[in-house]
Amino acid sequence: MRQIFGTLRSRGLQLAAVAALSLVPCTSTLASDFPKQAVEMTVLFGGSSATIAQVLADGLSKQLNVPVAAVSRTGGGGAAGYSFVKATPPNGYNIVWNSNSVNTGFHGGNMPFDYRSFDPVAQVGMEVPALAVRSDSGWKTLADVAAAGKKKKLKVGISGRGAFTHLASAALFEKMGIEVIFVPYGTGSAPVELLGGRVDAALQWPSQFTAMADKLHIVAVTSHSRVPLVPHVPTAKEQGFDVNVVMWRGIAVPAGTPKDVVARLQSAVQAVVASAEFKSQSAKLGFEPGYLPAAEFGQVIANDDVVISKLMGELGLAKK
Repeated sequence: MRQIFGTLRSRGLQLAAVAALSLVPCTSTLASDFPKQAVEMTVLFGGSSATIAQVLADGLSKQLNVPVAAVSRTGGGGAAGYSFVKATPPNGYNIVWNSNSVNTGFHGGNMPFDYRSFDPVAQVGMEVPALAVRSDSGWKTLADVAAAGKKKKLKVGISGRGAFTHLASAALFEKMGIEVIFVPYGTGSAPVELLGGRVDAALQWPSQFTAMADKLHIVAVTSHSRVPLVPHVPTAKEQGFDVNVVMWRGIAVPAGTPKDVVARLQSAVQAVVASAEFKSQSAKLGFEPGYLPAAEFGQVIANDDVVISKLMGELGLAKK
Protein backbone atom coordinates (compact mmCIF):
# COMPACT_ATOMS: atom_id res chain seq x y z
CA MET A 1 0.00 0.00 0.00
CA ARG A 2 2.84 2.40 0.89
CA GLN A 3 4.51 1.63 -2.45
CA ILE A 4 1.25 2.25 -4.39
CA PHE A 5 0.67 5.51 -2.49
CA GLY A 6 4.25 6.59 -3.21
CA THR A 7 3.78 5.82 -6.91
CA LEU A 8 0.48 7.71 -7.06
CA ARG A 9 1.97 10.63 -5.17
CA SER A 10 4.95 10.75 -7.58
CA ARG A 11 2.60 10.60 -10.57
CA GLY A 12 0.49 13.39 -9.07
CA LEU A 13 3.53 15.65 -8.63
CA GLN A 14 4.53 15.02 -12.22
CA LEU A 15 1.06 16.00 -13.46
CA ALA A 16 1.07 19.09 -11.29
CA ALA A 17 4.46 20.10 -12.63
CA VAL A 18 3.26 19.67 -16.22
CA ALA A 19 0.14 21.70 -15.47
CA ALA A 20 2.21 24.46 -13.90
CA LEU A 21 4.54 24.59 -16.87
CA SER A 22 1.60 24.88 -19.24
CA LEU A 23 0.63 28.14 -17.54
CA VAL A 24 4.03 29.73 -18.22
CA PRO A 25 4.19 31.57 -21.58
CA CYS A 26 6.75 30.04 -23.89
CA THR A 27 8.40 33.19 -25.23
CA SER A 28 10.57 31.44 -27.79
CA THR A 29 7.61 29.60 -29.31
CA LEU A 30 5.50 32.75 -29.43
CA ALA A 31 8.39 34.66 -30.94
CA SER A 32 9.10 32.06 -33.60
CA ASP A 33 5.46 32.30 -34.72
CA PHE A 34 5.67 36.10 -35.11
CA PRO A 35 3.70 37.72 -36.57
CA LYS A 36 0.28 36.11 -36.25
CA GLN A 37 -1.77 39.32 -36.32
CA ALA A 38 -1.66 42.89 -37.60
CA VAL A 39 1.17 45.19 -36.55
CA GLU A 40 0.68 48.87 -35.70
CA MET A 41 3.36 51.39 -36.57
CA THR A 42 3.02 54.63 -34.63
CA VAL A 43 3.86 57.70 -36.72
CA LEU A 44 4.90 60.73 -34.69
CA PHE A 45 4.72 63.54 -37.24
CA GLY A 46 2.93 64.54 -40.43
CA GLY A 47 4.39 65.80 -43.69
CA SER A 48 7.07 63.83 -45.51
CA SER A 49 7.67 61.73 -42.39
CA ALA A 50 4.12 60.38 -42.54
CA THR A 51 4.31 59.84 -46.30
CA ILE A 52 7.48 57.75 -46.21
CA ALA A 53 6.10 55.89 -43.17
CA GLN A 54 3.12 54.77 -45.24
CA VAL A 55 5.42 53.55 -48.02
CA LEU A 56 7.41 51.61 -45.42
CA ALA A 57 4.26 50.17 -43.84
CA ASP A 58 3.02 48.93 -47.22
CA GLY A 59 6.34 47.21 -47.84
CA LEU A 60 6.40 45.64 -44.38
CA SER A 61 2.89 44.27 -44.90
CA LYS A 62 4.17 42.32 -47.89
CA GLN A 63 7.28 41.08 -46.10
CA LEU A 64 5.51 40.03 -42.89
CA ASN A 65 2.35 38.70 -44.59
CA VAL A 66 0.13 40.58 -42.13
CA PRO A 67 -1.31 44.10 -42.29
CA VAL A 68 1.03 46.81 -40.98
CA ALA A 69 -0.99 49.92 -40.21
CA ALA A 70 0.68 53.33 -40.02
CA VAL A 71 -1.23 55.08 -37.21
CA SER A 72 -0.74 58.80 -36.57
CA ARG A 73 -0.14 59.64 -32.91
CA THR A 74 1.23 63.16 -32.98
CA GLY A 75 1.80 65.70 -30.23
CA GLY A 76 4.45 66.88 -27.81
CA GLY A 77 7.26 66.70 -30.33
CA GLY A 78 6.81 62.94 -30.56
CA ALA A 79 6.14 62.40 -26.84
CA ALA A 80 2.52 61.28 -27.37
CA GLY A 81 3.50 58.50 -29.74
CA TYR A 82 6.54 57.36 -27.79
CA SER A 83 4.48 57.21 -24.58
CA PHE A 84 1.84 55.08 -26.27
CA VAL A 85 4.30 52.55 -27.68
CA LYS A 86 6.33 52.37 -24.46
CA ALA A 87 3.17 51.33 -22.58
CA THR A 88 2.36 48.45 -24.95
CA PRO A 89 3.49 44.82 -24.42
CA PRO A 90 7.00 44.13 -25.76
CA ASN A 91 5.87 41.59 -28.33
CA GLY A 92 6.57 43.30 -31.66
CA TYR A 93 2.98 44.17 -32.50
CA ASN A 94 3.46 47.85 -31.69
CA ILE A 95 6.42 49.52 -33.36
CA VAL A 96 7.38 53.17 -33.65
CA TRP A 97 8.69 55.17 -36.62
CA ASN A 98 11.34 56.86 -34.52
CA SER A 99 13.86 59.60 -35.14
CA ASN A 100 16.15 62.08 -33.36
CA SER A 101 12.92 63.20 -31.66
CA VAL A 102 13.37 60.47 -29.04
CA ASN A 103 16.42 62.42 -27.88
CA THR A 104 15.09 65.96 -28.29
CA GLY A 105 11.85 64.92 -26.55
CA PHE A 106 13.67 63.62 -23.50
CA HIS A 107 16.24 66.40 -23.14
CA GLY A 108 13.58 69.03 -23.78
CA GLY A 109 11.48 67.66 -20.90
CA ASN A 110 8.55 66.48 -23.05
CA MET A 111 8.82 62.92 -21.73
CA PRO A 112 10.32 61.37 -18.58
CA PHE A 113 12.06 58.47 -20.36
CA ASP A 114 14.86 58.33 -22.94
CA TYR A 115 15.85 56.16 -25.90
CA ARG A 116 16.73 53.26 -23.60
CA SER A 117 13.01 52.60 -23.13
CA PHE A 118 13.06 51.17 -26.66
CA ASP A 119 15.04 48.49 -28.45
CA PRO A 120 16.32 49.48 -31.90
CA VAL A 121 15.18 47.36 -34.85
CA ALA A 122 16.79 49.03 -37.87
CA GLN A 123 17.63 52.39 -39.34
CA VAL A 124 15.64 53.02 -42.50
CA GLY A 125 17.27 56.19 -43.77
CA MET A 126 17.83 59.90 -43.38
CA GLU A 127 16.33 63.26 -44.21
CA VAL A 128 18.53 66.28 -44.66
CA PRO A 129 17.29 69.78 -43.76
CA ALA A 130 17.62 72.58 -46.31
CA LEU A 131 17.77 76.34 -45.83
CA ALA A 132 15.58 78.30 -48.22
CA VAL A 133 14.96 81.99 -48.91
CA ARG A 134 12.71 83.90 -51.29
CA SER A 135 14.06 84.08 -54.82
CA ASP A 136 13.59 87.86 -54.85
CA SER A 137 15.83 88.27 -51.80
CA GLY A 138 18.89 88.23 -54.01
CA TRP A 139 20.65 85.81 -51.65
CA LYS A 140 22.25 83.00 -53.61
CA THR A 141 24.74 81.57 -51.11
CA LEU A 142 25.25 81.17 -47.38
CA ALA A 143 27.79 83.98 -47.58
CA ASP A 144 25.02 86.25 -48.89
CA VAL A 145 22.76 85.24 -46.01
CA ALA A 146 25.57 85.76 -43.50
CA ALA A 147 26.30 89.23 -44.89
CA ALA A 148 22.63 90.20 -44.60
CA GLY A 149 22.47 88.74 -41.10
CA LYS A 150 25.33 90.95 -39.93
CA LYS A 151 23.39 94.06 -40.98
CA LYS A 152 20.17 93.07 -39.22
CA LYS A 153 18.81 90.10 -37.30
CA LEU A 154 17.08 87.75 -39.68
CA LYS A 155 13.87 85.94 -38.83
CA VAL A 156 14.28 82.22 -39.43
CA GLY A 157 11.34 79.85 -39.52
CA ILE A 158 11.56 76.60 -37.57
CA SER A 159 8.92 73.93 -37.01
CA GLY A 160 8.98 74.42 -33.23
CA ARG A 161 11.09 75.45 -30.27
CA GLY A 162 13.44 72.58 -29.45
CA ALA A 163 12.47 70.73 -32.64
CA PHE A 164 15.13 69.20 -34.83
CA THR A 165 14.88 72.05 -37.34
CA HIS A 166 15.59 74.46 -34.47
CA LEU A 167 18.73 72.57 -33.50
CA ALA A 168 19.90 72.24 -37.09
CA SER A 169 19.33 75.96 -37.69
CA ALA A 170 21.19 76.89 -34.54
CA ALA A 171 24.17 74.74 -35.50
CA LEU A 172 24.25 76.28 -38.99
CA PHE A 173 23.95 79.92 -37.94
CA GLU A 174 26.52 79.45 -35.19
CA LYS A 175 29.00 78.35 -37.87
CA MET A 176 27.97 81.33 -39.98
CA GLY A 177 28.68 83.66 -37.07
CA ILE A 178 25.31 85.42 -36.94
CA GLU A 179 22.48 85.65 -34.43
CA VAL A 180 18.95 85.18 -35.70
CA ILE A 181 15.40 85.32 -34.39
CA PHE A 182 13.76 81.90 -34.48
CA VAL A 183 10.09 81.90 -35.42
CA PRO A 184 8.08 78.67 -34.90
CA TYR A 185 5.85 78.18 -37.96
CA GLY A 186 4.32 74.76 -37.46
CA THR A 187 4.88 71.60 -39.46
CA GLY A 188 4.61 71.97 -43.21
CA SER A 189 4.14 75.76 -43.24
CA ALA A 190 7.64 76.80 -44.32
CA PRO A 191 6.80 77.79 -47.94
CA VAL A 192 3.74 79.79 -46.90
CA GLU A 193 5.62 81.65 -44.17
CA LEU A 194 8.46 82.47 -46.55
CA LEU A 195 6.22 83.64 -49.38
CA GLY A 196 4.18 85.69 -46.95
CA GLY A 197 7.28 87.53 -45.79
CA ARG A 198 6.80 86.59 -42.15
CA VAL A 199 10.29 85.06 -42.06
CA ASP A 200 13.45 85.82 -44.04
CA ALA A 201 14.56 82.19 -44.30
CA ALA A 202 13.31 78.76 -43.27
CA LEU A 203 14.86 75.41 -42.54
CA GLN A 204 12.82 72.33 -43.48
CA TRP A 205 12.94 69.28 -45.75
CA PRO A 206 13.84 70.01 -49.40
CA SER A 207 10.64 68.41 -50.73
CA GLN A 208 8.65 71.22 -49.15
CA PHE A 209 10.48 73.84 -51.20
CA THR A 210 10.92 72.15 -54.58
CA ALA A 211 7.28 72.62 -55.62
CA MET A 212 7.85 76.39 -55.50
CA ALA A 213 11.28 76.48 -57.10
CA ASP A 214 10.35 79.57 -59.12
CA LYS A 215 9.62 81.60 -55.98
CA LEU A 216 11.89 79.98 -53.39
CA HIS A 217 15.63 79.41 -53.57
CA ILE A 218 17.32 76.61 -51.60
CA VAL A 219 20.65 77.97 -50.41
CA ALA A 220 22.19 74.91 -48.79
CA VAL A 221 21.66 71.49 -47.24
CA THR A 222 23.11 70.60 -43.84
CA SER A 223 24.70 67.24 -44.64
CA HIS A 224 28.25 66.58 -45.82
CA SER A 225 26.88 65.06 -49.04
CA ARG A 226 24.49 66.59 -51.54
CA VAL A 227 20.88 65.45 -51.57
CA PRO A 228 19.72 63.50 -54.66
CA LEU A 229 16.38 65.35 -54.77
CA VAL A 230 18.22 68.69 -55.18
CA PRO A 231 21.65 67.71 -56.54
CA HIS A 232 22.37 71.26 -57.68
CA VAL A 233 22.19 72.61 -54.12
CA PRO A 234 25.62 72.75 -52.44
CA THR A 235 26.19 71.62 -48.87
CA ALA A 236 27.00 74.08 -46.13
CA LYS A 237 30.46 72.54 -45.91
CA GLU A 238 31.08 73.19 -49.59
CA GLN A 239 30.35 76.84 -48.85
CA GLY A 240 32.82 77.01 -45.99
CA PHE A 241 30.54 76.25 -43.03
CA ASP A 242 31.30 72.77 -41.69
CA VAL A 243 28.06 71.34 -40.33
CA ASN A 244 26.70 67.83 -40.69
CA VAL A 245 23.21 67.65 -39.24
CA VAL A 246 20.80 64.99 -40.52
CA MET A 247 17.55 63.48 -39.32
CA TRP A 248 17.82 59.70 -39.01
CA ARG A 249 14.64 57.62 -39.09
CA GLY A 250 14.06 53.99 -38.23
CA ILE A 251 11.99 51.44 -36.38
CA ALA A 252 12.07 50.69 -32.65
CA VAL A 253 10.05 48.54 -30.25
CA PRO A 254 9.41 48.60 -26.49
CA ALA A 255 12.45 47.50 -24.48
CA GLY A 256 12.44 43.80 -23.70
CA THR A 257 10.96 42.63 -27.00
CA PRO A 258 12.22 39.07 -27.75
CA LYS A 259 15.39 39.11 -29.83
CA ASP A 260 14.02 36.78 -32.49
CA VAL A 261 11.02 39.09 -32.95
CA VAL A 262 13.41 42.02 -33.37
CA ALA A 263 15.41 39.94 -35.86
CA ARG A 264 12.25 39.14 -37.87
CA LEU A 265 11.30 42.82 -38.02
CA GLN A 266 14.87 43.80 -38.86
CA SER A 267 14.95 41.35 -41.77
CA ALA A 268 11.64 42.71 -43.09
CA VAL A 269 12.87 46.32 -42.89
CA GLN A 270 16.09 45.40 -44.71
CA ALA A 271 14.14 43.82 -47.56
CA VAL A 272 11.81 46.81 -47.91
CA VAL A 273 14.64 49.36 -47.90
CA ALA A 274 16.46 47.37 -50.60
CA SER A 275 13.37 47.19 -52.83
CA ALA A 276 13.08 49.18 -56.04
CA GLU A 277 9.65 50.49 -55.02
CA PHE A 278 10.92 51.97 -51.75
CA LYS A 279 13.94 53.53 -53.43
CA SER A 280 11.75 55.07 -56.12
CA GLN A 281 9.27 56.56 -53.67
CA SER A 282 12.07 57.79 -51.41
CA ALA A 283 13.73 59.64 -54.29
CA LYS A 284 10.50 61.51 -55.00
CA LEU A 285 10.25 62.59 -51.35
CA GLY A 286 13.88 63.54 -50.83
CA PHE A 287 14.34 60.69 -48.35
CA GLU A 288 17.66 58.85 -48.43
CA PRO A 289 17.41 55.11 -47.74
CA GLY A 290 20.18 54.01 -45.43
CA TYR A 291 19.64 50.64 -43.76
CA LEU A 292 21.51 49.78 -40.57
CA PRO A 293 20.90 46.66 -38.44
CA ALA A 294 19.77 46.89 -34.82
CA ALA A 295 23.19 47.00 -33.15
CA GLU A 296 24.59 49.72 -35.42
CA PHE A 297 21.36 51.68 -35.31
CA GLY A 298 21.44 51.57 -31.53
CA GLN A 299 24.90 53.11 -31.57
CA VAL A 300 23.70 55.89 -33.88
CA ILE A 301 20.89 56.71 -31.44
CA ALA A 302 23.21 56.68 -28.41
CA ASN A 303 25.81 58.89 -30.10
CA ASP A 304 23.12 61.29 -31.28
CA ASP A 305 21.77 61.54 -27.74
CA VAL A 306 25.12 62.89 -26.52
CA VAL A 307 25.29 65.49 -29.31
CA ILE A 308 21.69 66.65 -28.84
CA SER A 309 22.06 66.88 -25.07
CA LYS A 310 25.06 69.16 -25.49
CA LEU A 311 23.47 71.33 -28.18
CA MET A 312 20.17 71.75 -26.32
CA GLY A 313 22.07 72.67 -23.19
CA GLU A 314 24.01 75.36 -25.05
CA LEU A 315 20.76 76.74 -26.49
CA GLY A 316 19.07 76.79 -23.10
CA LEU A 317 16.50 74.25 -24.31
CA ALA A 318 17.42 71.34 -22.04
CA LYS A 319 15.20 70.53 -19.08
CA LYS A 320 16.49 71.71 -15.74
